[in-house]
Amino acid sequence: MADKEFFLNDIVEMRKPHPCGANQWKIIRVGMDVRIKCIGCQHSVMLPRKEFTRKLKKIVEHANPAE
Repeated sequence: MADKEFFLNDIVEMRKPHPCGANQWKIIRVGMDVRIKCIGCQHSVMLPRKEFTRKLKKIVEHANPAE
């Protein structure tokens, strides 16, 4: 995937769905680790950046750049 630029508050889709059934996540922290929050159940997970980029399927919605 060539377009793997992601930013804070972007909505992303991961390769595997969360056990609650939702497959979209909001990025709530970016750094060496990336913290994402499930849109369905609000559970948050922290992943190393390398693992996150490997498991990322696509970016569904970019955050508003004015924020």
